[in-house]
Amino acid sequence: MPTPHHPSSAVQRALRALGADLRDARKRRELPMQIVAERAFTSRSTLQRVESGDPSVSIGIYAAVMQALGLLDGLGTLADINNDPVGKILASAALPKRVHLKSRSIRP
Repeated sequence: MPTPHHPSSAVQRALRALGADLRDARKRRELPMQIVAERAFTSRSTLQRVESGDPSVSIGIYAAVMQALGLLDGLGTLADINNDPVGKILASAALPKRVHLKSRSIRP
């Protein structure tokens, strides 16, 4: 039996915002829920849960809805190093202070 997960309020806010953005994208495209649900291979009720930011819906369903709306490319850039200033700082801090060339032994 899986352990119950209670996401933090920051996670809940982010998922609600994502759901609202997906709902707005669907409406801008003038697509009914049933059509987007069919294109995402899910049910209308699950799409409603996605659009409300339900954390118990799998990321795969969120990705399928994004694909149905033509927004899937944005998912691949979420954790990209170019969008991760902390990761860039940590990577820079891990660089060596000095770089030494390895000496080659010369054979006659």
